[in-house]
Amino acid sequence: MPAARPRQFDLIAFDWDGTLFDSTQIIVRCIQQAVVDVGGTMPTERAASYVIGMGLMEALAHAAPDVPAERYAELGAQYRRHYLAHQDDLSLFEGVLTMLHALRERQHLLAVATGKSRRGLDETLRAVELAGVFDASRTADETAGKPDPLMLHELMEEFGTEPQRTLMIGDTTHDLQMALNAGCPSVAVSYGAHTPENFAALQPRAIVHSVRELHAWLLENA
Repeated sequence: MPAARPRQFDLIAFDWDGTLFDSTQIIVRCIQQAVVDVGGTMPTERAASYVIGMGLMEALAHAAPDVPAERYAELGAQYRRHYLAHQDDLSLFEGVLTMLHALRERQHLLAVATGKSRRGLDETLRAVELAGVFDASRTADETAGKPDPLMLHELMEEFGTEPQRTLMIGDTTHDLQMALNAGCPSVAVSYGAHTPENFAALQPRAIVHSVRELHAWLLENA
């Protein structure tokens, strides 16, 4: 029997929405409706998709440049109202659970680094029965939002891992820029919020087009 191949990455950090969780289109619609609710001009689908992965208020402010700052709290409340109405419609992408369990069997540390709020992530983890799958997580409201590298710095410090042995996986340029800023390698997925034409400039190890392709790449390269 051949010897097992050495593990390349000790810690694998995943973005959540659009990478593991099939939520991109609902988030886009919720952003659009929230902006209209407070009297702003409805952002295009492209503009609303672009801000996914940022912290909530930063994302909404970017998507609604004609909404005054004094209405941001109301804008955030409207977004959360619309999102909660659709939360039960969301699910993991097919194959995600199988992939995560396979990585755990190989003894990788698994983490989530997301623009969601702590409350929102915890509710989602309970809803899809993922408690215990991840070793740690960071959310935008408890640390700096993407592309600031603080999320990854904190995760690496928590587990004592080096940047070159920490892999970030995400569906947006914000995810890949965060990895680059932290000195970590990354993998981009093209099935989420951002179209892949801008990914190559951010130097991902790979651009994959499905969860099945991501799973195969990780088994071969992680």
